[in-house]
This record gives sequence, structure tokens and C-alpha cells, in this order.
Amino acid sequence: MKPIKFFIFTVISAIVFFNVSCQKDKKAEEIAEKIINKSMVLPFSDPTNKGEWILNEEVSDEFDGTTIDTTKWFVEGQNGDYYIWKGRAPSQFVPHNVIVENGILKLKTQWEPNFKFASESYADGSNKDAYGLHEGNPMPVTTAGIVGKKRFLNGYMEVKSKAPKAAMTAAFWAIGYEQELDMYEQLAVPKIEGTIKHNTTRTVVHDWSPPAVRPTKAFGYDDMLPFTTSDDFHVYGVEWGEDYLKIYRDGKFVKSFYQDELGTDWVLNNPMEIWLDSEIFKWLGVPHKEELPATFEVEYMRVWQKASDNLLVKDRAFFGFEGPILFEENPRPLTMVPEDSNANDYQKFWLFNEGSSKYLKITEGHYASGVEALQFFGYGKNEKLEVEKVQAISPEGALNLPDGDFNLSMKVWLDQGRITDSIHVTLTNPKTDIIFSGLKKLPRKEWVTIESIVSRIEASAKDDGIILEIRKEDLPDTKAAKLFIDDIVIKKIK
Repeated sequence: MKPIKFFIFTVISAIVFFNVSCQKDKKAEEIAEKIINKSMVLPFSDPTNKGEWILNEEVSDEFDGTTIDTTKWFVEGQNGDYYIWKGRAPSQFVPHNVIVENGILKLKTQWEPNFKFASESYADGSNKDAYGLHEGNPMPVTTAGIVGKKRFLNGYMEVKSKAPKAAMTAAFWAIGYEQELDMYEQLAVPKIEGTIKHNTTRTVVHDWSPPAVRPTKAFGYDDMLPFTTSDDFHVYGVEWGEDYLKIYRDGKFVKSFYQDELGTDWVLNNPMEIWLDSEIFKWLGVPHKEELPATFEVEYMRVWQKASDNLLVKDRAFFGFEGPILFEENPRPLTMVPEDSNANDYQKFWLFNEGSSKYLKITEGHYASGVEALQFFGYGKNEKLEVEKVQAISPEGALNLPDGDFNLSMKVWLDQGRITDSIHVTLTNPKTDIIFSGLKKLPRKEWVTIESIVSRIEASAKDDGIILEIRKEDLPDTKAAKLFIDDIVIKKIK
């Protein structure tokens, strides 16, 4: 039994015994488990919880039981369904290689000459192998992959794992809109000398913004370890902040990256989903039949996050103009890759009303946070606003607010010149109008926070959203200065 589970069992047993002998409180076990989950399951790198971490139980998994929890994980190949890909050829993901036993997730790789591989190839740079074939010769290697069903924005991600003892990878990684974070890629038995060795673990960030042309690496780090990654279980952690990334090995800090150093190469601005899988990296060699079966083993995968009083924190990327808002009650399209900017039932984007595209755009490179902001371009001499108003409109359902009093704020950057004096904001259902006026008196060419008190006697309707509007009546007849909007925040007033 895992130590943390043994401790939980002991505490719960004591509490249950006490209540049975007293008042037989049926909720004792539930209360005890909540207490333990919140106070005892902490990052290996922060055992006293100085970071005030809260375990995200919706995406974390202890891998107890006898089967994978399909409420949390999409299993590649289950029921014939594959998300994005079937694995890196010549190996193919298959669901029967996903095993949970004795509190361990085992992603098995095996030699299966009787398996019916997909009749297609996988183009990955120079790799154009078909599944089950390596350079025209049979290589019937099946492996496994699972993908988290929920995305999250920022947090501390940690696994306790052991790589397979074969020329197969162990990969703990994540993808989101236009981005990828490989917390680690490991290969314990490479056949070719290269970028990943038996005692290294590679952390890499990829930029999938279009045009997504390889190589997509934005930044990364190779860590030399005092052990072979398949010899034993070790703890690997990555802390993903709003503007930084920190890498930990067995609880010890090893490397950090900061947006101040990276600029727009800092691409980790949108929610991501966790992947655990095993692949063939043919440029580092292919597995021999005699090596298989081999397993990538994971004792747990945990994600912690921090509390926030921003009611929009889950969708902070969208309200910071970094990417889509997610409607996770709807399934992800199986073909939706990170560079996909098409709106669907799962991801939706800001919309602009008719005539606005000439004046409004989400622009990269000028921002209060992230790498993007909403820009009003303004116009020059002998020009005027050709429509009565320009609007940036959220999708329906973007807001889910209770009733009460709120503080609504945003950051603005105002150019020098004849600026609009007002920005109009509408919360759509129940309809609530807010006007940020007096912009002409604000400092120029710097980010300034503007805010307003908002009162609503009803909670958000199902189709509630937000509209940002600049009106012709508030602008000069000619030479209107540009401005930027970023980081919309709503907080409940207590």
C-alpha cells in the first residue's frame, strides 16, 4: 500500500471507530478524506506547503483500482477512437496495453505480430513509417497512451514514475491551444547516441502557433541524472506559473525559465491537458524484440493549483485575449490539434461585429500579461470611424456569475493623441451596462488598471457573456489614437 494511502486509511479508520462508538457519524470517512486530501497530499518539492497548493482532484490520479478511470482519461484506441494521432510510427497505441494494478499505471509496449496495424503512415519530419513497419520491414510494436479529459491553467504537475527498460520513451507532457509542454521525455535504452540518454530527462516547450513548421521548440532543458531512468521510481515535477516555469527532480529545484528572458517565446498561456504515453523515437533507435514487453510505470500523477478570488480565473487566458474559451461539458473533437483555430462546440473565440475588423484585432507582442492583447488601431488624418461602434463579443455562456456586487477591472494602454474618452462594457444576460469614462485623463503609453463596481440582482443566465465597445460618439472626428485592452478580471465584493 502506498504510504499516503496507508496514512489516510489509518486516520479514517480511527475517526470511523470513534464515531461508531459515539454517534455513528456516517460522514466521518468523507470528512476525514477531505481533510487528508487538502492537507497531506502535497508536492514533493514543497512538503510544508509554503506555496499554498490545493490538489486538483478532477485531473489528478492515484491509479488505484483495477482499471483506468475513464471519467478522467481518454484511452487512445478505446472503442476504435484516437485523439489527434495513433502514436509515433512504427509503434501504435492500443487500449489493451493500458493496465492498472497494485496502485500502478502500466503503459505496456509489446511485440504483437498478429495485431492488425492501421494502414497509414505517420509523417513526422523525416519519419514517414507506416504503423507496424520500419523502413519497409515488419516492426509489430504496440504501445499505449492516455490523455486527460480536463484542461487546467497553471499549476504544479508531478509524477512518480519509472521508464521502460527498452528503446521506448516515457513521456509526461501536455498540450493546449498553440502550445506544448513536455515535462519530461525519457529513453532508458537508446540504441543511437543522441539528444536523450539513459540518464537524462528532457524538458521542452513547443510553439504550435501557425505556421506550425518543425522545428517548433521554443526553449528547454536537458537534465543529467545520477541514475538510469528505468532502474527505479523517481519524482518529477514542473511548476507552471503565469510567467515562469520551474523544474524539479526528486523534490529538488534544478532549472527555471522566465518570460522576462523569453519574450514572445513564452507560449504557455492557455489551459492544457496531460498526456502519459510511450513512443518509438527512431532517430535514437528502435526496440529489439528481445527487450519486449516493457512498461512505463506511474505511481501517481498529481496537479496542484492556487486559490484565486478572480471569478474568471478558469478562463483567464480567454479574458486576457490569449486563446479560446473552453466549453468542457462538450467533447473535444478527436482531430483538434494545438494549432487549430477553428471554433467548435469545445473551443470558441472572441467575435467582432460587422465593420470592426478594420479597427479591432487581437495582437501579439504588446501585452500586460501573456503575449497578446486586444488592439483598437485608431485612424489617421482625413479618416473617421466608418461605423457607429466597434465591438469585441464573447461567445454566449462565457460568463457564469452569481448575483451580488462585483469589481470589474481591465488593463488599458493608451497611445498619445486624441484618445476615446470611454470604453463601454455590457454583461449580456441579465443585461448590465458599465461605462469606463475619463480615459483622456489617464497616463499614456503605460498599462493602467481601470475598474468599476457592478451590481446584479440575478445570477448569469445560460447565455450570459460580455461585449467590449468603442463608440463613434466618443471619438474625435479625425486622428484617433490607438489603445490596447488586456486582463479582464471580475471579483466578488464581500
